[in-house]
Amino acid sequence: MHLNCRYIHMSLNPYPSATCFILIMKCFGFFLCHAVYLLSSGSSLTSGPKAGGLSSSTLQKLKGFTCSAEPGVRRTDALNQIDGAPSEVCGQAGGDGSPCGALDQRKLTNRLEQAEEEHDGRKEDVNKRDVSPKQEFCLSQFAKSGGGSERGEELSSTSDSGAPSKRMKSAYTPLEQQVIQLKQQHKDALLAVECGYKYRFFGEDAEIAAKELNIYCHLDHNFMTCSIPTHRLFVHVRRLVSHGHKVGVVKQTETSALKASGANKNTLFTRQLSALYTKSTLVGEDVNPVSRLGDVENGSCGDIVPDPPESFLLCISENWDKLKKQLTVGMVAVQPSTGDVLLDCFPDGPSRSELESRVLKINPVEILVPTDLSEQTLRLLRSIANASAQADDRVRLEQRDGAQFEFTSAMNTVTKFYYPSSKPVASFESPVICCLGPLIHYLQEFNLERVLQSESSFRRLSSELGGLVLSAATLRNLEILNNQTDGSVKGSLLWVLDHTRTPFGRRLMRKWVSQPSISERQDAVQEILQSDSSTLNSVRSLLSRLPDLERGICSIYHKKEFFLISSSLSRLGLELQTLLPAVRSQIRSALLQSVLLDTPDLLDPVHGFLKVLNEKAAKVGNKTELFTDLSGFPVLQERTEQIQTVLKEIQDHRKDIRLTLKAPALDYTTVSGQEFLIEVKNSLSSTVPADWVKISSTKAVSRYHSPFVANRHKKLLQLREQLLLDCQREWTNFLDQFGQHYHTMKKAISHLATVDCLFSLAEVAKQGDYCRPEVSETQSQIVIRDGRHPAIDLLMGEQSQYVPNHTELQGDGRRTMIITGPNMGGKSSYIRQVALICVMAQMGSYVPASEARLGILDGVYTRMGASDNIYKGRSTFMEELTEASEIISRATQRSLVILDELGRGTSTHDGIAIAYATLEYFIRDVKALTLFVTHYPPLCELERVYPEHVSNYHMAFLLSEPDVPADVQPEFITFLYQLTEGAAGRSYGLNVARLADIPDPILHTAARKARELETLVNCSVLFHLLSPRAENSDTHSESDEIEDAAFTLS
Repeated sequence: MHLNCRYIHMSLNPYPSATCFILIMKCFGFFLCHAVYLLSSGSSLTSGPKAGGLSSSTLQKLKGFTCSAEPGVRRTDALNQIDGAPSEVCGQAGGDGSPCGALDQRKLTNRLEQAEEEHDGRKEDVNKRDVSPKQEFCLSQFAKSGGGSERGEELSSTSDSGAPSKRMKSAYTPLEQQVIQLKQQHKDALLAVECGYKYRFFGEDAEIAAKELNIYCHLDHNFMTCSIPTHRLFVHVRRLVSHGHKVGVVKQTETSALKASGANKNTLFTRQLSALYTKSTLVGEDVNPVSRLGDVENGSCGDIVPDPPESFLLCISENWDKLKKQLTVGMVAVQPSTGDVLLDCFPDGPSRSELESRVLKINPVEILVPTDLSEQTLRLLRSIANASAQADDRVRLEQRDGAQFEFTSAMNTVTKFYYPSSKPVASFESPVICCLGPLIHYLQEFNLERVLQSESSFRRLSSELGGLVLSAATLRNLEILNNQTDGSVKGSLLWVLDHTRTPFGRRLMRKWVSQPSISERQDAVQEILQSDSSTLNSVRSLLSRLPDLERGICSIYHKKEFFLISSSLSRLGLELQTLLPAVRSQIRSALLQSVLLDTPDLLDPVHGFLKVLNEKAAKVGNKTELFTDLSGFPVLQERTEQIQTVLKEIQDHRKDIRLTLKAPALDYTTVSGQEFLIEVKNSLSSTVPADWVKISSTKAVSRYHSPFVANRHKKLLQLREQLLLDCQREWTNFLDQFGQHYHTMKKAISHLATVDCLFSLAEVAKQGDYCRPEVSETQSQIVIRDGRHPAIDLLMGEQSQYVPNHTELQGDGRRTMIITGPNMGGKSSYIRQVALICVMAQMGSYVPASEARLGILDGVYTRMGASDNIYKGRSTFMEELTEASEIISRATQRSLVILDELGRGTSTHDGIAIAYATLEYFIRDVKALTLFVTHYPPLCELERVYPEHVSNYHMAFLLSEPDVPADVQPEFITFLYQLTEGAAGRSYGLNVARLADIPDPILHTAARKARELETLVNCSVLFHLLSPRAENSDTHSESDEIEDAAFTLS
């Protein structure tokens, strides 16, 4: 007893306190089992207190104590099987005469470990093998300290001792060895291993999963472990993936019935990695709840991490031309969940502005890059990846071996993948090939590479940008997709326009907003807005409560799921078919007519596939009864006939049973899933043959299997599980046949998404004081009457009215507005509203104005705000000038350019000089439509230099003089937010300082200092006017200089 207590005391220290209770109970159980072992071997235990013996009552209790390792096996037998015969063990007796008295602590430790290892509870037979040195090395990184290495030392010391043992114990259980092998193959993934009715994580994977999922993690044998139930796998996998982890699902590849009949029935269940998941590859039954019809219909998926609007996987490569000193960037973006593939190749500069613009528009959730990516590009991608404050919104960066991105290696991969046809990639540039090769490699790990096989899926991103170009700075500054406050959608232009009812419609709306193109949408929106046709109302109701059909058909294409999506498509096709006569007669819009008339024909193939399915079996996932007609599935038909034959044999055997038991009405019964039980009253048990096997019993009856029933039932179970495997194989082939119609179905769903977006734009147009803009392809103009900011107008609601303003810019007339005024006067909101109205008009939407006449723009370029960029290594002023440089190089005569306070990041003279020269360049050379906001009064003189093209405006305000002298306290300003002609003389920054609660002493000092500086400037100007001028000066006339000085004084 003393020895066992010492073992407990020594064992508590290395382990966490949470496991102390478990260790104590295990050691106490071992002590009891060891005592029973000594009793069973015939040893005598003295009961004297000095001898450390036990009382007679305790001895009697121990004699009746048993602990089973397996059903029907006594614990003493189990110990005998492990350690050999009792005489061999007890032959080690010490000189004190007590049997087994010299059993050392190492022997006790080994027995405890053997008892622990036998207690697995997973129906896995123990087939012990020695662990190779490689596995021990792996465990040092995978298992907790105090595990494998220490036990290995114990084993070696035990083997060196003289104690005989018939079988050496391995350091790790067979399941742990299996996990180690799987982990060596997938080191970068968290592995969820199927173990019976739950999935388990091991080692560091368990600690990470426990932290992310907020579940309990504990020590089991050598590894820390935690578990999740099988029916909640998709919920927890999505949570882990949303936090940026790669998750692997390891499933058992054997069933219990087939294993029991095989040659390896005494070995561990075989397990293989069945699926890998990351943010961009959430496709399949393990993670996609769309296959659960009841959840979708009842809306009971509240705890599921929702899918992001876009789930693109973006691959980027770079090619540096040393001769031309030009960087060329290639990119391929694929969305495995929808089948969209975008590719592009373009030159880029040191700022990577072109790349940034495309990444923001694609909005990937995962980016694949080489390990030797340039530092500038890596900084940009990391800044984008870390832009979100929430961990589950961040982009996942996956770095791969740079050798995969080399052209030769990538070309070999692409050629093998598309063999024997190379038509899809014949026209691709080399940087695109360098992206496509690694992307194929990566998707093959997830069994999702099939999405790249069809050339019809590829679309050039550059061609999609053929409409209105919105740069990365424009998307950010105008808050097109997200607001700049917290990064959410609320307050953005997308938030204003998105009233879609379907997930695929929501994705298309985002594309329309970020890549505006007018096409024929205005006519369709106007008809939806003005028509009272019941046909359009019927179409709108069809779009409600639909699953994500776009992702669903792609899952079918990947052979993942079917029934919910196909049934929804079939229902849509049939209901749209009934509306075709009304569509032809009542709808005038060419766009609406084309998509509604075309969709039923595109959905026609789905009806034939759905007819061969058993709806009830499909809903519950019973694949053995999935097909209603087996004539087209000969393998399933043969297997079903074999099952029926066995069932008939079992049923016919009832005659023999009735004769044996002399019970003419006897029939089989089923209890707790056990079939074909022969139930006999206990009073008649003498009539039961001796070779019958008792399965279960109660006080009244006993249930048996005859030898014939037991044999046939075993055969029946094997056939049923073989049928399940055959059904899975035929089901995969069935989905493969449906996948041939994938692109047709995708086109139909694209039509439905278009209709959904048109209904959404009509909802926007129903808001108050929205008008249909007149868009001209020939004129370059922006004429807006009573324009309002769409997001601010909606946020303020009806109680607070947004002050509308006019705008008039003409390409051949006054095309530049210089806007001045007090701080917080509404200048930035005004220029944003002009740009947003242009974007809305060009994407086909109504706009918040009483009248709007706009020309087609090729781009909107903005330079707003003041902030540095630490990731890119740029100061505030450098960031300003970099954005200005990009606008200068890209803007054209048909562009809208917005520059807000350019030059404020440096000294006054340098800032004025840069702002003046830049604005003059846009006026004289680029001739773009320009809105220029500034606090530099000298820039306003450009109106006199270019009177036909420039006009000065300011945001109106009311000035209230303070009660005390002006040199003591700043003026009070009342903002009117009304655009007014003419330039403002001052910016009244001290008023903003007072609104910001700057202390009064500082305000008073600032007011006095401002008056001193104004007086100093005025004196300098007067001195300049009165001083003699050079006679040969030809820059300005005397009247011009007087006007300049007067303007400065003002």
